[in-house]
Amino acid sequence: MVVVYILFAAFIIIGVITVFVVITLDNFKGYIIRINEAEANIESTLNKRFDLLNKSIDIIRNITEKEGDILDTIVNIRSQKLDNFELDKQLYKAIEQFHEYATESAVVKGNDEYNKIEINLIESEAEIIALKKYYNDIVIEYNSIVTKFPSLIVAKIKKYHTKQEFEFEDHSELINSLKEK
Repeated sequence: MVVVYILFAAFIIIGVITVFVVITLDNFKGYIIRINEAEANIESTLNKRFDLLNKSIDIIRNITEKEGDILDTIVNIRSQKLDNFELDKQLYKAIEQFHEYATESAVVKGNDEYNKIEINLIESEAEIIALKKYYNDIVIEYNSIVTKFPSLIVAKIKKYHTKQEFEFEDHSELINSLKEK
């Protein structure tokens, strides 16, 4: 009779552990899906910004009749495979270069095509900030369950690791200078 109680207790313990593992794995999968969706949205917005800046090279070249590299940061990005974190940093450098052309030349500042690109860059700034905040919020929650017991055990077994967050640098001065036009 004692053996029956021990087997019954063992089945209950195994059942509780199985339920815990299944729930924890489901929780991880939910976070991973949300993180991947957020990364895809960020990547899409960064690519949109890249395309806008890339398009502006010919516009600036035609307006200023400048020879050589225009927006050399964008030219360099074309030849590299960057992750979203590095692409974000490089695009801000390119936006600074983009803005310098308007501050140096009234002809550039008055061009409609240039101004349309500038407006789209300003609009995409709010979007990218919101997307990065959403991504970071999810990653903070995910990193929390990856590093806390008892879900830490499942994370180690499944080889889940903490994820990197986006850094929020203050680009408000740059964006405000674009808006002032």
